Amino acid sequence: MAWRFSKAVADGSEPMSIMAHLSELRMRIIRSCLSIAIGAAVILIFYDQVLHFLTQPYRNICTARPDFNCDGSLYALGPIEGLASRMRIAGYGGIIISVPIILWQLWRFIAPAMSSKERKYAIPFAVSSFILFLFGGAVAFWTLDKALEFLISWSGADVNQTYQIAKYISLVALMVLAFGAGFLLPVVVVFLQLVGAVTPQQLRKQWRIAVMVVFVIAAVITPSGDPISMLALAVPMTLLYVLAVVIGYLAQRRKRKSSQDYDITAS
Repeated sequence: MAWRFSKAVADGSEPMSIMAHLSELRMRIIRSCLSIAIGAAVILIFYDQVLHFLTQPYRNICTARPDFNCDGSLYALGPIEGLASRMRIAGYGGIIISVPIILWQLWRFIAPAMSSKERKYAIPFAVSSFILFLFGGAVAFWTLDKALEFLISWSGADVNQTYQIAKYISLVALMVLAFGAGFLLPVVVVFLQLVGAVTPQQLRKQWRIAVMVVFVIAAVITPSGDPISMLALAVPMTLLYVLAVVIGYLAQRRKRKSSQDYDITAS
């Protein structure tokens, strides 16, 4: 990738100075933060509905398993914890809602430093990143009740389940963020192949190491630490790794075909 500090301004006439780069970076960060603030405000408006949605897996488990000694309620252990949890939910929700805008601001900052070929791939990468992040978050939420069932079952039959709202919300948010980030693996792998950092052949040859690394990453970033969540993250990440390698092969074949067609035309 042709990274350079002499990134051209909009009219392409003069290179930007380092101070201009920093000024533009500040502007992009400010816009991203504003989008997060607006998203957080939206979550605050619909806070009760959002909280009801987030606690649904816990209530489902308590209803389905009366032996777990829980009623599906969350508790605030201090006068400030309820407000703090509300703001935490708004913050996490604002970040998730703002992902497309953040990606767009990132794209606007780095696009002038990219070649025309690299810019051609940028928008598909941004769109696929957002879709994969949402898909990962959905898988995390789908896995949550199964993870809670495993964790509660191991706490003992005589243990009453009383969850703090702050800790429960943090668990849900970190699960969503961890799964969303994990599902971005194919984007990174495809990008590395397109820029020539690695080849599909190398990735296929080192697939055992890649699978081991995937499982290690899944074990590290899974906040609940239970095997169900780890497998729910590691298995899709492995499949997405394979898909990324296949995409790399297809891109490589297309590149070779285009090169051959060019040679035939030139001759």
